[in-house]
Amino acid sequence: MKKDEIKRYPIEDSIDLHTFRPQEVKNLLDDYLQAASRKGFTEVRIIHGKGVGVLRRIVRSILESHPLVVSFEEAGPQSGGWGATIARIRAGGLKKKK
Repeated sequence: MKKDEIKRYPIEDSIDLHTFRPQEVKNLLDDYLQAASRKGFTEVRIIHGKGVGVLRRIVRSILESHPLVVSFEEAGPQSGGWGATIARIRAGGLKKKK
């Protein structure tokens, strides 16, 4: 596979960001939230890991101002605890302005 080749992943109700670099997360997360919303999901789990919190801070910063995000919170213990964030999103995607 070439370095710049596009990788396609199935859209599910969770995404694991462990394999992505912090600078890739903003565009990736925006694309994921839009696709998940279009697919009809109203809640998604974003796995950022526990580590030192770099990805968690980036993810939550994006979620705070994303137009599809209704709310978000730390995942429960059975869903990853502080290593994941649950985001509630609007189903159906963003409406295009006329």
